Amino acid sequence: MSDRAAVAGARRVVVKVGSSSLTTAAGGIDPSRMSALVDVLAGARARGAEVVLVSSGAIAAGLAPLGLARRPRSLPAQQAAASVGQGLLVHRYTEELARHGLIAGQVLLTLDDVTRRSHYRNAHQTFTKLLELGVLPIVNENDTVATSEIRFGDNDRLAALVAHLVHADLLLLLSDVDGLYDGPPHRPGTRLVQEVRSEADLADVTIGSAGAAGVGTGGMVTKIEAARIATGAGIPVVLTSADRAGAALAGEQVGTLFSATGRRRPTRQLWLRHATEGKGAVELDAGAVRAVVERRASLLPAGITGVTGTFVAGDPVDLVGPDGAVVARGLVNFDATELPALLGRSTKELKLELGAAYEREVVHRDDLVLL
Repeated sequence: MSDRAAVAGARRVVVKVGSSSLTTAAGGIDPSRMSALVDVLAGARARGAEVVLVSSGAIAAGLAPLGLARRPRSLPAQQAAASVGQGLLVHRYTEELARHGLIAGQVLLTLDDVTRRSHYRNAHQTFTKLLELGVLPIVNENDTVATSEIRFGDNDRLAALVAHLVHADLLLLLSDVDGLYDGPPHRPGTRLVQEVRSEADLADVTIGSAGAAGVGTGGMVTKIEAARIATGAGIPVVLTSADRAGAALAGEQVGTLFSATGRRRPTRQLWLRHATEGKGAVELDAGAVRAVVERRASLLPAGITGVTGTFVAGDPVDLVGPDGAVVARGLVNFDATELPALLGRSTKELKLELGAAYEREVVHRDDLVLL
């Protein structure tokens, strides 16, 4: 089966659409664009595919009601616009999907929802049940309370991670350009890159921003990063314009196809690698680095030489070698204030002195990803 035929045969699809593909120049929702997109999604559902939509546009939808001429720069203003716009956005999707007899379900995510063990299990179970019930989930970052997430790449990375979370067969990234070009699309002589099978195919590509300035935040850089995340986890990606979404899902030769390069891996590790930043760091001696990197062992107190930053148990932390290089990231089992008293000591010694609760790993190998 050809790669494009596999795209057409995908049984579970995550579709990501950016703000600039949904809104007018003034910043409000464009009814005709949204209607056309929903028609495509409904068509995929009618063919038997399950669909999850990751939709930007909450902030953009809130601009006009608030009398804002453009996307605000300050975080509180963005969060206020998202608060107003999120309800409007989902209401419009609900109305459009109802034309096809489909039900919309809103899913708002923050990074905590899918990096902390109990949260990500809940997220996975929620998606599974929604799809089982025939609902079309509409996903967004929880922009009203998000902090650093709100400034990242217009949901591109989120879409790649959701595709892995729901075990998708395909990720479709919809933009306001019809694919990846080897240079600025408006420049004469630039060429559409029809297929990317490896990093070598990107060697001659000059990546710049794409999109309608002032509405969306995601450029081509974030879309390529999203494609790397998804394809590295075994999920092919098609990047094209929103008006070619139907053709893309039908397996036609449109846009850019990024072929899968890796295989599916544990969901939490993928989120840990791509969706977190270390809240602090623990410094390892050379022996601990070898144990973690070469033997894939858990990190024990005996191999730690120092602690920096402020974090609590369950937070992601960076594991740093003697040369200052970050070698891994993991979910820590102790608060930053607890660790200094444990450094360099064996777990047996700690158990005798402090109790059985201290006979455990600082970072368990199942909660650790090498960087």
